[in-house]
Amino acid sequence: MAAPGGRPTDPEDSTNVAEIGASGQAFGFVLLRAPMRWSRAFIPTIKEAPADATNASHVMLTRAGYVRRIGAGIYEYLPLGLRVLHKVERIVREEMDRAGAQEVLMPALLPSDYFRETGRWDVFGDNLLRLRDRKGGDYHLGPTHEEIITDMVRREIRSYRDLPRNLYQIQNKFRDEPRPRGGLLRCREFVMKDAYSFDVDEAGAAASYELMRQAYTRVFDRMKLHYRMVQADSGSMGGSTSAEFQVLVQSGEDFLTACDSCGYAANLEVAQCREPAASEPSTPTPACSKVSTPNAGTIEEVSTFLKASPDRFLKSLLYAAGDDVVLAVVRGDHEINEIKLARALGVGEVALATEEQIVKATGAKVGFAGPVGFKGRVLIDRDAAVVHAAITGANETDFHLVNVEFKRDFDAQVADLRSVVAGDACPRCAKGKLAVYRGIEAGHIFILGTHYSAKMRANFSDEKGVEKPIIMGCYGIGVSRLVATTVEQFNDADGILWPMSIAPYHVIVVGLGQDAAV
Repeated sequence: MAAPGGRPTDPEDSTNVAEIGASGQAFGFVLLRAPMRWSRAFIPTIKEAPADATNASHVMLTRAGYVRRIGAGIYEYLPLGLRVLHKVERIVREEMDRAGAQEVLMPALLPSDYFRETGRWDVFGDNLLRLRDRKGGDYHLGPTHEEIITDMVRREIRSYRDLPRNLYQIQNKFRDEPRPRGGLLRCREFVMKDAYSFDVDEAGAAASYELMRQAYTRVFDRMKLHYRMVQADSGSMGGSTSAEFQVLVQSGEDFLTACDSCGYAANLEVAQCREPAASEPSTPTPACSKVSTPNAGTIEEVSTFLKASPDRFLKSLLYAAGDDVVLAVVRGDHEINEIKLARALGVGEVALATEEQIVKATGAKVGFAGPVGFKGRVLIDRDAAVVHAAITGANETDFHLVNVEFKRDFDAQVADLRSVVAGDACPRCAKGKLAVYRGIEAGHIFILGTHYSAKMRANFSDEKGVEKPIIMGCYGIGVSRLVATTVEQFNDADGILWPMSIAPYHVIVVGLGQDAAV
């Protein structure tokens, strides 16, 4: 493993010059802080990687004595790890202050009333760590603080003269992750910087959003990270505009796409490609007919049986959306994007229908569903809608339909439903192609609008005395996750290569010879 301080990969920057002076004599420098003697340093290294370690940062931070696991998704920071964490916090704090934000500190133990007020007590589901006090009152450990900061502001801000404001904190967050993994990358307790902007109108909110975008760029630039800002889904946070800062590493659990010719980039959850051009079949398509496909229910099986390529198929999947079961259709060589499907349906989430629901809705076993004759709501992806003489399930076990034409044989709502793939045409420029990358989400910025302020009556009076809801934004950085993310990007066979700005120590002085001072 590398020396505990790591091996800096870039020259010392101005954020660290306070640690090292230039007036030393024997070694050319003096330490402005009291030096740490190796013999007294608490750096308990281990030879073997943890049994549950699956990525580089988990292995290296544990073996080199930075962190220790005490429970699933729960870690303690040893002196080296805490020094790195504090340096990351310092960079984040300096850039937030530079952008005009003001630091506050909100409690981590929260009464349920605030989440109930916005409906997130139920929306968060099992991810919310809930508890009760001795009197039976419901509480939870804060996974995020939109409601609490909104309550703070609604009690203190009354007039447009009090706005804009931007408040932030650096604090522990808690989420009951179903599968904590990756060491510090996905924990049940983690350190986060969360900031919240408050403005009188959309233009002000956009200006606050831009200030935070610039601040985030400076944070990640100072840490020397290779990253992309991409369009993203707002999820349970709500709001209209959302972007992620994705650090590009092959070990990342997120997938993102970017154009090779322009600046378009997006998380794969929301990424789009160019809409296909409408076309007519070169010759009239024969009438739709039924063919036997015994024991062939998958695209691969039917493709082989009928000797037809997958892009000629209309793959039909049934989803439960609230109390309804709907049919979603994509081309046979594409995959349904469930986030896009939920948006097209106007619901929070969808789930694949059960086998019982499929049989009830289609009258056939799993694998033989199709849009022709389906009694229910049907949505079709844009690319699937231009397939001619298509093949699809017949809603009858062991049978498929051939020569199916959209509009002629069935109707459906056309929407963007599929996940993009490498090589798709860029939706923004004329010549670009999309490439797919893997990354780790290090930061996320949102324009929330009135998603929380309207529900919680966080209002202000404008120049005419008219009461209006405050326009909000929120901005998060995974501070502790950045420690692990940096290691994922900066390491080699010998261990961690810390960027100088967050290296725990910049210099290790080694005495040579038997009588050298240690």
